[in-house]
Amino acid sequence: MLKIYGRANSINVRKVLWAADEIGIPFEQEDDWGRGFKPLTNPAFLAINALALIPVIDDDGFILSESNTIARYLAAKHGRTDLLPADPRGRAEVERWMDWQVSDLSDRARGAVMSIIFKAPLPGGEEVIRASLQTWPEAIGMIEAQLTRTGGYIAGANFTLADVAIGLSVNRWMATPFEGKPEFPAVAAYYERLSERPAYLAHGRNGKP
Repeated sequence: MLKIYGRANSINVRKVLWAADEIGIPFEQEDDWGRGFKPLTNPAFLAINALALIPVIDDDGFILSESNTIARYLAAKHGRTDLLPADPRGRAEVERWMDWQVSDLSDRARGAVMSIIFKAPLPGGEEVIRASLQTWPEAIGMIEAQLTRTGGYIAGANFTLADVAIGLSVNRWMATPFEGKPEFPAVAAYYERLSERPAYLAHGRNGKP
């Protein structure tokens, strides 16, 4: 059986949990690894993943880390071309949104989320938080524009792995209060659309930012 390592309140671990649930893969989770739990520098964890990162999976002895890579691997292995298209252009469209989410979008959100939600001190202090509060809404505005174009999901009319990545970031946006927060109607409608999926309610809109 697929084994997934990583704390269940990690946005990247939840990405893998949601993808596995969406595909319908039975899995076991060891959720006591990561910040606030057992350290990833523990020799027992390093024996599983020398990169000392979560999430990581053990799929019948195949060890793999990096949330987007894991999600793509699982979809490809189980023939879910609805989630990850087989044609190069369709797949690239899905992958670009996944990769943008884990890099630029997450970077823009980090200062605000860490200070407002997790109350964590940040290198750079208030300047980093102010920059995040300015640039994060700009990124959500890009999602708003894309959803307005597609009228459905982030990579087109149908749900894909791109929505697993973007949907978790949208949940984080919706869960983070701050003064002057702009409203994005297409994003709000998308949030409700995703909430019709049981796997999103289990691993995305589940009370965790």
